[in-house]
Amino acid sequence: MNARRWALVVLSFAFALGVSVYVVWSGWAKAGAPPLLPWWAHVLALGSVALEILARSLKIRWSAAALSIPIPLTTAARVILGGDFAAGITPGRSGTEPARFLVFAEAGVPVASILLILFTELVLEFLSMIILVVGLALLFPGSGGVLALTLGVVGTYAVFVVSAAAGGLYLARRNANGPPPTWARRIGLHAGRWRRVQKALRSLRSSITAFRGARTGPLVAGTLISVVHLACRVVLLAIIVRSVAPDTPVGPLVLWSFVLQNGTALAPAPGGGGAVEFSFKFALAGILAADVLGGSLVWWRFYSFYLYILLGGLAAGGTALRALRERPDQLIAEARPG
Repeated sequence: MNARRWALVVLSFAFALGVSVYVVWSGWAKAGAPPLLPWWAHVLALGSVALEILARSLKIRWSAAALSIPIPLTTAARVILGGDFAAGITPGRSGTEPARFLVFAEAGVPVASILLILFTELVLEFLSMIILVVGLALLFPGSGGVLALTLGVVGTYAVFVVSAAAGGLYLARRNANGPPPTWARRIGLHAGRWRRVQKALRSLRSSITAFRGARTGPLVAGTLISVVHLACRVVLLAIIVRSVAPDTPVGPLVLWSFVLQNGTALAPAPGGGGAVEFSFKFALAGILAADVLGGSLVWWRFYSFYLYILLGGLAAGGTALRALRERPDQLIAEARPG
């Protein structure tokens, strides 16, 4: 990352912190209550974060095991934390996959295996998200508009993933070799860029072929543990709010947590640029008192976002930053033996 990008990161985080300070101060001014939580709430929140990291690490490991690729659990943990660090400081979380790729590569995992693992992990994430949302719909049938919004977020994500996969598979079957077609030249994909696209298409085709022969047991285990990791994410807000306002209904907290974490993930600014904080206040101002709202926002963002950046920086920050300085094709070239 160059100086301009670092300036964007600093500015975006300044906006995010500024909105948080405003929400906390407005609540404190009205109720005179600082944003504090009881000690046991911090214990539960830290336990939820630890379980979530373990669950995602196991998902990576079992995704690899389904393809008969041995991956140590420590490597899987560094992969996800390195991805979290890069996601937090890049627009739209665009640095996630390059950072994860390079952590894998520096651990000695072959390029072809890395692509297969990441593809499989994405499929399991998609399946587990559908399972979780169906479960939430059954648990909280009377949550009205927020439940519809939750289903809308997943539906949009599903349409995007399925369309991208179908389009990629179609192109992989027809355009994985040869010169760029007419439509590609019209959008600026000259021969050099088209070769990189073709490499990605051939990787997608081989990934789908390998996934068809994956072992069922690890796939099922990976999907179930992925549901656990998503559940840890969505219950975090309920843990925080209920520790200071025990009469608050759980349903809206869990559902809004899901919407905020997934619906604002594509915010163009690193860290959301205040979009997450603003959406939090807009969504929950009618549910939480002003003093509860400010403290909940601060601690929820800390345990669901800032703590992951800190842990990711400690675990694989240097590798993630190096991945952000290099193009994906350079990473692949460096990772190939010889």
